[in-house]
Amino acid sequence: MANAFNKEERVMFDELLAGFQDSLTVSRQVAVFNTDQQMMARTNDVIWRPMPYILPSYDGLDQSSNFNDKTQLSVPATIGFKKSVPFALDAVEARDMLQSGRMRDAAMQRLSSDVNVAVTNVACLQGSLVVKRTGSIVGFDDVAACEAIAREQGVDMSDASIAIHVREYNAMAANLANRAQVQGKTETAYDRALIGRIAAFDAFKADYTYRLTAAAGTTVTVNGANQRYVPKATSTAGTGETGNVDNRFQNLTVTVSSGTIKVGDCFTIAGVNAVHQITKADTGQSKTFRVTAIVSGGGGSGVITITPPIVAADSSPTQAETQYKNVTATPANGAAITWLNTAAANVQPFWTRDSIEILPGRYAIDDAGISVMRGTTDQGFELVMTKQTGIDGLKTKYRVDAMFGVVNRNTEMNGVLLLQQT
Repeated sequence: MANAFNKEERVMFDELLAGFQDSLTVSRQVAVFNTDQQMMARTNDVIWRPMPYILPSYDGLDQSSNFNDKTQLSVPATIGFKKSVPFALDAVEARDMLQSGRMRDAAMQRLSSDVNVAVTNVACLQGSLVVKRTGSIVGFDDVAACEAIAREQGVDMSDASIAIHVREYNAMAANLANRAQVQGKTETAYDRALIGRIAAFDAFKADYTYRLTAAAGTTVTVNGANQRYVPKATSTAGTGETGNVDNRFQNLTVTVSSGTIKVGDCFTIAGVNAVHQITKADTGQSKTFRVTAIVSGGGGSGVITITPPIVAADSSPTQAETQYKNVTATPANGAAITWLNTAAANVQPFWTRDSIEILPGRYAIDDAGISVMRGTTDQGFELVMTKQTGIDGLKTKYRVDAMFGVVNRNTEMNGVLLLQQT
């Protein structure tokens, strides 16, 4: 083939792939689901992934009346990210192989950053477990509060991670470095600004986390009683067609007396406590929610999409409500909404491995007139490098591509730590 890769270009791609794999620090802490690419092409790159079952238990020996249908919930996962790094070298620049090395490093850094950012943004914007702290980060107590809100709601913390912005991470390391009684960790905190595992989390230093601005909706209340959510696995359209239902979100009607609600806002609702999702016992703590979309607004009232939905099972509950109950009560009409993100700051996302999932994708490229080289990481990510040379300007065009998806399978198993809030 006229545009076949030379030895130096093959070495460059191998080094790019290795560097890309090593830089996927955050994505290594989430689950990976490898799909059949032919099937994904036929479904417009969407597949429904199951959520974990939650089943009730009953007292007594006779269970004859308790063999009810169980509801299996699922969520749509989409291979929706198509990232590319294009560059070109002319015949003069190509004489210096250092140029290829610099381009390789830049492509690796950009694509690995795209993957890491996509994963953290899912937790930063959809994670519903919200911990608010009024001061700067101190150390163990802040991270332990994240463990507490998760464990008390029944989240398995055996494989959990937290990404901490570099400024806060280094502040925690400084606090740890001053503790002479902590053997081993003190030395690494001092000479490498390394924290390691803390309060059930593997802590990672992040050069980027989402910066959440302060909530601007100052006076907001629930508009209308009995805004209950009933989970269901499928729904039937007017045409008779049955389709899956995404149960991670609910539309909530609110009254906005002043200010403006925005996507990402974190809040609690008066009279609505969180429950342990296995035992269904009241935690005594307010349930935290996130705004994920603005459906409509104006005229003092509006509709917002929130996560998680409000499943109280407090009024002739269905079997599905009993299974997936997550709060003590459906909010009353006029119940006050309290915003938690009261000051702009970088958020620190935390999650359990199985709650967020990556779906690697694959391009099928016709190599007529171009050269194609592909490689796959241990996680299943595929990088594709293509090359084409034009005779008119003696310029060779390169592009490195990656395709993948990220899905938050359960927004109640991940969340954010808010610092320096008023």
